[in-house]
Amino acid sequence: MAGRARRPLLVLLLVAGVAATAESKVYAPTDRVLLNCGSTTDGLDADGRKWVADTNDNTWLTDSGKSSLLMAADKVDNGLPSTIPYMTARVFTMEAVYNFSVNPRDRHWVRLHFYPSSYNGIAAAGFHFSVSTSTGITLLRNFSVYTYTKALSQAYIIREFSLPPTPAGFLTLTFTPTPMGNETYAFVNGIEVASMPDIFVDPAIMVGFADQTVDIASSTLQTMYRFNVGGSYIPPSNDSGLTRHWYDDTPYVYGATSGVTYRAGPHFQIRYPSEIAEYAAPPEVYLGTRSMGSDPRLNQNYNLTWTMPVDANFTYVARLHFCELLLSRANQRAFDIYVNNKTAQSDADVIGMTSEKGVPMYKDYAVYVSEEPDGQAMWVALHPSVALRPQFYDAILNGLEIFKLNDTAGNLAAPDPEPSRLLAKAELGAGEHEVPKSKPHPHMAKVMGGTAGGAAALGIVAAICVVWYHEKKKRDAASAGGSHTSGWLPLYHSHTSNKSSGHLPANLAGMCRHFSFADIKVATKNFSESLVIGVGGFGKVYRGVVDGDTKVAIKRSNPSSEQGVHEFQTEVEMLSKLRHRHLVSLIGFCEDAGEMILVYDYMEHGTLREHLYMGGKPPLSWRHRLDICIGAARGLHYLHTGAKYTIIHRDVKTTNILVDGDWVAKVSDFGLSKSGPTTMNQTHVSTMVKGSFGYLDPEYFRRQQLTDKSDVYSFGVVLFEVLLARPALDPALPREQVSLADYALSCQRNGTLPDVVDPSIKDQIAPECFKKVADTAEKCLAEQSIDRPSMGDVLWNLEFALQLQDTFEGGSCGRRTVGDGSGSGTGRPALEPSNSNGSMASVTTLGTSSTSRAHEACVIMEETDDEVANSAAFSQLVCPTGR
Repeated sequence: MAGRARRPLLVLLLVAGVAATAESKVYAPTDRVLLNCGSTTDGLDADGRKWVADTNDNTWLTDSGKSSLLMAADKVDNGLPSTIPYMTARVFTMEAVYNFSVNPRDRHWVRLHFYPSSYNGIAAAGFHFSVSTSTGITLLRNFSVYTYTKALSQAYIIREFSLPPTPAGFLTLTFTPTPMGNETYAFVNGIEVASMPDIFVDPAIMVGFADQTVDIASSTLQTMYRFNVGGSYIPPSNDSGLTRHWYDDTPYVYGATSGVTYRAGPHFQIRYPSEIAEYAAPPEVYLGTRSMGSDPRLNQNYNLTWTMPVDANFTYVARLHFCELLLSRANQRAFDIYVNNKTAQSDADVIGMTSEKGVPMYKDYAVYVSEEPDGQAMWVALHPSVALRPQFYDAILNGLEIFKLNDTAGNLAAPDPEPSRLLAKAELGAGEHEVPKSKPHPHMAKVMGGTAGGAAALGIVAAICVVWYHEKKKRDAASAGGSHTSGWLPLYHSHTSNKSSGHLPANLAGMCRHFSFADIKVATKNFSESLVIGVGGFGKVYRGVVDGDTKVAIKRSNPSSEQGVHEFQTEVEMLSKLRHRHLVSLIGFCEDAGEMILVYDYMEHGTLREHLYMGGKPPLSWRHRLDICIGAARGLHYLHTGAKYTIIHRDVKTTNILVDGDWVAKVSDFGLSKSGPTTMNQTHVSTMVKGSFGYLDPEYFRRQQLTDKSDVYSFGVVLFEVLLARPALDPALPREQVSLADYALSCQRNGTLPDVVDPSIKDQIAPECFKKVADTAEKCLAEQSIDRPSMGDVLWNLEFALQLQDTFEGGSCGRRTVGDGSGSGTGRPALEPSNSNGSMASVTTLGTSSTSRAHEACVIMEETDDEVANSAAFSQLVCPTGR
């Protein structure tokens, strides 16, 4: 009976997985200025917004621009979202003031855009400055854009502030260079000033002090983070007229268990309770959610947690956005909210607060972050309510924003820190090996004169850099496209260039660094055979060194390769547009002298295959192997769901899964990749069959119809390869064993798979973990693609297998390993909901691997309660949202 009750739920959720939309009122600002600083012409950015040149009549600057110069960036970074407003700058060496006439009754956004390039010969490291407002607020002090971006591998910075109404009817922004021994400068690429609805009316609850609140209506706020929880990036053009960036939250989800994501169906309507609530977040935020999942035992043993580095000695407001999409009665889902390990609210029930599903709401919680020895961070954690005994032990969140409030001195800038050691290890710009010394621009001295000397600080963000360093060590660093302390790093970027280069179209040639052939010859010692680390269909791969000490992998095309030009173009296009921790990073290319050469980050530990067999290296432990598989699954899931269109890798295999010096897995070799279906009506892409035998999807091979499930099939072979430590094809074996896919499936179905597992890991695998991985691999190899799981499903199952392994390894007795037939330890670490102070006794108890944090998740669930038959959230399948 329970099985029959569950069948309609699968259909329900498959329908619910379709993208949903909702109409919302668009805010029309009374004031809106977008200044393209340093430019003489107006232009449109990538979102189609018009930026006005700040030279128009020179009315924006109080001195009509006489104390500054217009300058152009000396180079283009492929991480820029568009050339406007970042390729021109207004540069100052003395105090300068922008003046804006504004409606005195409105609160205003102020967004400052910075791109840390060199400008007309002035090095990027030469800019140190402060920014303050006419309302007496210091927004930035001793700020070094160069230090910040290089330490955190960001291409540019947006600083967003929300200022209370200014009764005088005008708003000024004062840029002041920091006095230093050498000449220093202030600069800005773009300034946005726009009125906004007053979404900061009510005071915030002070966490830990039940009778205290914080007035945010009269405060100046800096946006530190803004997340579309469980969803993808929302650009300013899709934000109901408020032009905010909403970013994917996955790089900040803490721990091995990141829950599951869900998106409402196409006909679901968001019903805002008031105009203020309508502008708090766009419908897109409320139409998706991240929850804990369906396993009540698991959910009671961990917290759904986000952690975000912040500056010390400031008060912060965490705004949590909620909207119940599935349940309709109170006490079906209730949970506790913790901020910085203190109870912010007990027994939160979204339906209890809104009375019905589909009604959004938000809650503001304030907390003071003091200076800690190991760095500062904002922690937001959710845990199922134990006291209320709800129907489902679960928690949800739709959106999350973190705002910094000005202190009593009217300051938003962090104290001057010690110089960050992280800068020495920061990602270096193209052609830069050391922090360049600033040279004064020859005309600048004539116009503005010299600057005062004095000792200088490196900028307000060095402290954050130190904090982030600890976070990166703890979490194995996040991807260049998805990790950033401010929350303003773009997930996707585009770039245009007017210059074509060899085999690359004009729009690709400027996307990443260009190396000369002479550079490559020096890097590889004239292509020394002793530096060859691999050979593929494209050509040989060499180990090399550029910029003095940066290790790289250099792939040189084979002139006889039929796919050379196409693979070269595809690789540059794919890896220049995609950034993810689990994708190999493309540093640059060379196409001089008829060569086609690609330069990548060097992967210290080589390919996964080398560590399984035929590599002469010590065998990896089972835990290591599972970590690597999870990392690769994250990378593939990102390809399938993280870009505008699905990207199908088409050549997933163990030689294309690389491992860096920290044992982080990265998917590589995108030469055969294809964009997937571009419309909802398409289910596949018709194309010639390409890939590697032994990993090829049989359905794709027969019908020449490529889908993302073709990658899933190949990944299933990889999972069996990891378990058995043997090649996908081995002609030397008996006929029935030649194909790993066929042989492993046969063993799995007749129960003999444990007997053929790699002996070096057999005693390490928890039986439940083995079963989960083997079952997942079997499902991946289903004959028909429709029967295979998505990569999101695969990822969640592997994450769950890791938790099972953790539980097994954490047990003190009753262990058994694959094939030994003894009893299994069933102990699971316990988590006390709170201590005597109401704070969490533990943030998480599951998963200790630094590489095991889930970036994306989808879950296959089992539920036998007939009462839940009408709730899609707790049925058999929750589809992942695109990221």
